[in-house]
Amino acid sequence: MSATTSVSNEPMNSSSFELRNPATGVTSELPVRSGTIGPQVLDIAHLARDQGVFTFDPGYSVTASCDSKITYIDGDAGVLLYRGYPVDQLAEKSSFMEVAYLLILGELPTAPQLQAFSDSITRHTMINESLLRFFNGFYHNAHPMAMVSAVVASMSAFYHDSMDIYNPRHREIFSHRIIAKLPTIAAAAHKHALGQPFIYPRNDLNYCSNLLNMFFAVPCESYEINPVAAKALDLLFVLHADHEQNASTSTVRLAGSTGANPYAAISAGVAALWGPAHGGANEAVLAMLEQIGTVENIPKYLAMAKDKSSHFRLMGFGHRVYKNFDPRAKIIRETCHEVLAKLGRQDSPLFELALRLEEIALKDEYFVSRKLYPNVDFYSGIIYSALGIPRSMFTVMFAIARTVGWVAHWLEMISDPAMRIGRPRQLYTGPQQRNYVPIALRKR
Repeated sequence: MSATTSVSNEPMNSSSFELRNPATGVTSELPVRSGTIGPQVLDIAHLARDQGVFTFDPGYSVTASCDSKITYIDGDAGVLLYRGYPVDQLAEKSSFMEVAYLLILGELPTAPQLQAFSDSITRHTMINESLLRFFNGFYHNAHPMAMVSAVVASMSAFYHDSMDIYNPRHREIFSHRIIAKLPTIAAAAHKHALGQPFIYPRNDLNYCSNLLNMFFAVPCESYEINPVAAKALDLLFVLHADHEQNASTSTVRLAGSTGANPYAAISAGVAALWGPAHGGANEAVLAMLEQIGTVENIPKYLAMAKDKSSHFRLMGFGHRVYKNFDPRAKIIRETCHEVLAKLGRQDSPLFELALRLEEIALKDEYFVSRKLYPNVDFYSGIIYSALGIPRSMFTVMFAIARTVGWVAHWLEMISDPAMRIGRPRQLYTGPQQRNYVPIALRKR
């Protein structure tokens, strides 16, 4: 904003702020919009038209890009609500399929509604054989996220008969298909990396049990699904189902705002989630634990984490949004200890190291004063590892859960009559206009 433009310190009234440009004498009224809970926002939609200026907000950290009824976060209070329901209540009493229904349709289902929804998801779990053969074209050590992103995008070539984004029935079919098929695609990526045969989905298993069977079963012998593992996976999926306008969700919305087919939008979300600063954080936790190596090395690495000149970071501690505690971490911590105990993994050196690091860091004044508590990524990585899921698949598991949130946000955006294509602006700092110089005349 130019130095000659000012905003009053007080609202003109209870519903707007005044912005006046002394150089032009132009005055603009910035309406104040209020949600049901949370901070108010200034509506600056007409700022460029009225004043000829943009706002500058790198990373969009204080910009509300849309209004949404899906998820609410209060980072200071450690609150996470899905459609108004606290995540701790849902984690304790609900299931991933019920949470999926809630996020997509807005209300908790009745028993018949949940059964019909779950049955529909189950009946859509198989993928086209031609699509399954795509995996044979990937190199044997391709990262699973690369495969998942590519195959999800390719789904549009198989289901083009039901991709009218303005047709409510087509949107419903897409929603069920993508949620149902992501575990099958993920498991195929895992099996391809191992060089093992693909395992087909089973309609007699629930969502998480089916995923575990496709991951770990082999044709030559029967596989017994551990109910502890299935329950832990279901809880992780509930906690990861949505997290408001994060990077990958915003990517899905931005891609979807162009009118692109929904599989392309979800594929874009998968790619955004892959980043180590986003969905790859739990993978980084295990890498950090391996770097620390032994319990005896913990003090040395904690000292390095406190040293600003050191490049070592304590991964899985603290959170950009939650300033006091991550409500998901409080829930998953108990499950983490329970899973390790029931699966007999507490004696593993890696898990012993993780638990000791947690214990020591929670008592260290440096980390306590800065509110650097273990977050959901710290515990989820440990649980996935305890379940036998390889580190390269951690972010894929995150993608399976978060697909529900992506679908909910895509549906909300597409059905909004006021939807517009996303078009962020910029502060240009490059050269001013200059004339072309023939190459023979250029000097350096």
